[in-house]
Amino acid sequence: MRSRRSSLPVLAAASAVLLTACVAERDEEEGAAAQDYPADDITLYVPYAPGGPTDLAARTVGDCLAADFGRTVVVENREGASGSLGMQAMIQGGADGYSLSLIAVPASATNPLQEEVGYTNDDYVPIAAVTEIPSVLAVGQGSRFADARALLAEAEQNPGRVTVGVPGATTSQAMELRRLAEEYGVELSLVPFTGNAEMTTALLGGNVDAVFINASQDVLQNIEAGSFVPLAISPEERVDYLPEVPTLAELGYPELTNSVSVFGLAAPAGTPDEVLQTLEDGVAACLEQPEVVEALGDQYVPDEFIGREEFRARIDEIVEVYGPLLQE
Repeated sequence: MRSRRSSLPVLAAASAVLLTACVAERDEEEGAAAQDYPADDITLYVPYAPGGPTDLAARTVGDCLAADFGRTVVVENREGASGSLGMQAMIQGGADGYSLSLIAVPASATNPLQEEVGYTNDDYVPIAAVTEIPSVLAVGQGSRFADARALLAEAEQNPGRVTVGVPGATTSQAMELRRLAEEYGVELSLVPFTGNAEMTTALLGGNVDAVFINASQDVLQNIEAGSFVPLAISPEERVDYLPEVPTLAELGYPELTNSVSVFGLAAPAGTPDEVLQTLEDGVAACLEQPEVVEALGDQYVPDEFIGREEFRARIDEIVEVYGPLLQE
């Protein structure tokens, strides 16, 4: 018995040494892999349907990173559940930098605040913002609403009668219109869609009275063609590419200035810092290239680069503002 007991510390010490050696070896291998990143192709998930601003942002930056890294960036659309399916796919892909996602803030941050969606805001790391796009309230050509005041007056007098398409139930567009009802007594009937393409079809087909939609290039083209008639814009101040369109704040709703979608890249939590830095630097370099800025739209690329820390601060702010509303 004495001999057996005396061997336990020796075995424990040997096990500890072996474990320490294994951990050190694993850390060394992971460090080497991070330094060699990327050594393989990268999958970039888009949690929304093809053809919208998220798809454009992902494919434009994906092509640029592929050229810079010398590796293929495979862009894969995984639309559904207000963007949650794409986030789940990204997280399940592993925290090694080869599984990324295009995130759309606020939606990516608000989804897990409302219900169980397969991830939390601690499960991913924002890398860098690519574009910032405000929202525009628009009707179709020939609409019975001549301007925003007419539409909003109808909604105030007949709650729920006016239908408005939004790109998902937890997007900033949906949140702001919920705030319109709760804080100003103007209740619209919200109809969630999976992306701009569906919303456009619904509006032009007369299936909704209006849309509150990202003012992306495809939407601006419809406005220029006369298919869409813009009634109001979401930022605090008017935008120079729609100078005649009033802001919601101007129309008497000063609190409704937060519906600005920020599209950027994210990776699963636990991705090595060296990999994240490589990706952040890669996006920053891409946004300096004139052809990338032109493809994304000069009006949408942030004037100042939004990297990991600034992007995380944006997400934290969204959680603070919309969290209480979603958890009512």
